[in-house]
Amino acid sequence: MERKVGSGTATVEAAADGTFVLRVDGSLQSQVDLADPTHLSFEYMRRIADVLDAMTSRRQPIAVAHIGGAALSLPRYVATTRPRSRQIVLEPDEDLTEFVREALPLPKRSGIKVRGATGRAGITELYDDSMDALILDAFEREAVPANLVTTEFFAECARVLRPTGLLIANLIDGSAGLPFIRRTAATVRAVLGDGVVLAERKILRGKGFGNVILVASPSKVPDLTAVGRKAQPPYEVSTLAELAGKAAALTDSEGFAPPAAPPGTFRP
Repeated sequence: MERKVGSGTATVEAAADGTFVLRVDGSLQSQVDLADPTHLSFEYMRRIADVLDAMTSRRQPIAVAHIGGAALSLPRYVATTRPRSRQIVLEPDEDLTEFVREALPLPKRSGIKVRGATGRAGITELYDDSMDALILDAFEREAVPANLVTTEFFAECARVLRPTGLLIANLIDGSAGLPFIRRTAATVRAVLGDGVVLAERKILRGKGFGNVILVASPSKVPDLTAVGRKAQPPYEVSTLAELAGKAAALTDSEGFAPPAAPPGTFRP
């Protein structure tokens, strides 16, 4: 299936393994297994699922806000593993959401509500202390929007999270020294306190573009060291403090451009 959407031309294609792939202007966005939503094809999504599974036992309903929607892979995972969970997805491309709902229908009574709003505007409408988890997974032209990684934005995240809630942010970087990731880690740490970083060793060494997951909480984050070792592929678990070093926090007034992966160099 193919359709013009606000962000370009969206297509959904069946893959050989029975999953469905969503692309926008040829760029890979999501991969969904309608028969088994717990099957997450993207490595970074499996790491986010590891965090959620370490946070609460399966079958226990939770409240989750997702910034970035695409094909709703992670909301589907939560709805399947934790029925009756309350989920809000902030996805500004309403045409894309309509296309996804038609091509890859959500199950009835999924508890997934999609709002046509940007992450920055939409989060201001969420109640204080209302979410167990806030998942940031939003991209614009292959880069994380700059206004979703600042002190001001993460202060809104802290307001929305419950005292034991978790911020889980999916970022990408691969530039020498990882300046963007280090400064974002410093920003998250300044607002929410120390947390952990999940990433493959080669990414943390700046040897290629890839996903880096930052996890923080107003209280304590789960220990994912053993989980990371057993994962395929395995990933490193380090602290935000180690990654941030002496980097300065990011602010709205600074004006900066998060890195975008060069075409063809990166697959989630």
